[in-house]
Amino acid sequence: MEIQAAVMHEEGGSFEIEEATLEEPQSDEVLIRVVGTGVCHTDMIVRDQMYPTPLPAVLGHEGSGVVEEVGSNVTSVEPGDHVVMSFDYDGTCPSCRDSHPAFCAEFFEHNFGGARPKDGTSPISQDGEEISGRFFGQSSFATYSIATERNVVPVEDDVPLELLGPLGCGIQTGAGGVINSLDPQTGSSIAIFGAGSVGLSAVMAADIKGCTEIISVDLIENRLEKARELGATDTLNPDKVDDVVEAMQERTGGVDYALETTGVPAVAEQATESLTQRGTLGVIGAPGLGTEASYDVNNLILNGRSITGIVEGDSDPQQFIPDLVELYRQEKFPFDELVTYYDFEEIEQAVEDSESGETIKPVLRISEP
Repeated sequence: MEIQAAVMHEEGGSFEIEEATLEEPQSDEVLIRVVGTGVCHTDMIVRDQMYPTPLPAVLGHEGSGVVEEVGSNVTSVEPGDHVVMSFDYDGTCPSCRDSHPAFCAEFFEHNFGGARPKDGTSPISQDGEEISGRFFGQSSFATYSIATERNVVPVEDDVPLELLGPLGCGIQTGAGGVINSLDPQTGSSIAIFGAGSVGLSAVMAADIKGCTEIISVDLIENRLEKARELGATDTLNPDKVDDVVEAMQERTGGVDYALETTGVPAVAEQATESLTQRGTLGVIGAPGLGTEASYDVNNLILNGRSITGIVEGDSDPQQFIPDLVELYRQEKFPFDELVTYYDFEEIEQAVEDSESGETIKPVLRISEP
């Protein structure tokens, strides 16, 4: 079928909305009419080839939409269902079998390879030539998307469908980083470095978990203001203090937990130094491949501090996304306050506003629910 897709042709280029051809779904696949899709920092990382998904490519990995057609072996969804598309995984490796699909042994191949891992084909082509079209198992910067049964999550139809796409990556990453990975105790303290959509989702999750000190750290004042609205008990702008670590230690005596969402190694180092003894740092922010950070082993790590890496909030999307929807329904997780909508044709403006900090979470409206 013929679709409209935002194609990235070259490193550092712009998203060009063009015609493309989408195959029929294979036996384990699902055809989705895309209603909305979030714009995420990971899309920009691939645009700039910090992660080497082959170009040209159709990116987009926070899609929501309506099931149009299912493959012969698909049993969990049917045409007409509302779904959120999340990350893909093989479903068979030890991590997947242990309900930790975000740590799938073949995560990179399934999400950044640009093709079906099982046969190396892509469902998207232009002028008879295949282009990368399996980004995070969906490539949702398009009017229609092919996903797998594994990475589509059915949702009820009483919540705005165009809102739900970011639950597939950024929102579940921040919330899951707190709820699933760090699992802070009630009454504990946490510092969240970065107040984008991931960091602010973590702020809301820390409030849900009962943290009594929630410190949001960011350079952009309007984001810190939003953090206070969403549950932060304190904020810190590094531009307004001489030393971030010293300021954090003076305010808290060292936090029990910290979450690093920026992907900047120097910030990860500051986050480690902000911990109290036996504190835990979760690292979510994704820098370019091969990026290194350094830590004082004697004064930091040997004093009981620990560092854990987090992918996709260590979430099982089939379980966690419905949980987040229910929290939203109960007005305990108002992630809609992070969202600004754009028409599909405004994708470049959405990217620009995201990178400048003007918009926290851009969502492209692609079709009617």
